[in-house]
Amino acid sequence: MKIFLIGYMGSGKSTSGKKLASLLGYEYVDHDELIEKAVGKPVHDIFREDGEDRFREMEHHMLISLMNRDNIVISTGGGTPCNYNNMQLMNENGLTIYLKMSANTLVNRLRNAKSERPMLAGKSAEDLYGFIVSHLENREPFYSEAQYKVKAKDLDIHELADFIKKKIAKPELI
Repeated sequence: MKIFLIGYMGSGKSTSGKKLASLLGYEYVDHDELIEKAVGKPVHDIFREDGEDRFREMEHHMLISLMNRDNIVISTGGGTPCNYNNMQLMNENGLTIYLKMSANTLVNRLRNAKSERPMLAGKSAEDLYGFIVSHLENREPFYSEAQYKVKAKDLDIHELADFIKKKIAKPELI
């Protein structure tokens, strides 16, 4: 079983993914970190030097390369579901879980991480909220295609792990 965690940057995909993998006895993979290792430079450098289109292409190919792995939790990049046929690919090959979070909470989480997030670089505090609201509106149709949606704020990862274990035990319900 492959479990894909999707959602906006700052929604807790990496933190939740590590904990979830541990509770399930699965391997954990951060999709963006795999790309960084393969290319030899951080995501923000890829965006700056090669452009977003090239990054999205790398992201898609890396996602395809994960399809032959099993018993794995994959934290995807925030834009992964929105490009190519990535959402369909994930839905057809595993369990997709959207970690949903409000724009206000995301702004509070991302305010101090702008330098690490290529899409937020150079945004003033005032621009950040508007950018996130607009971006979420554009991405929501893709995110909403996830098989399961959970509120990421105050997420009880133990409850989520138990839910997944029940789904795995009854694959006809997945």
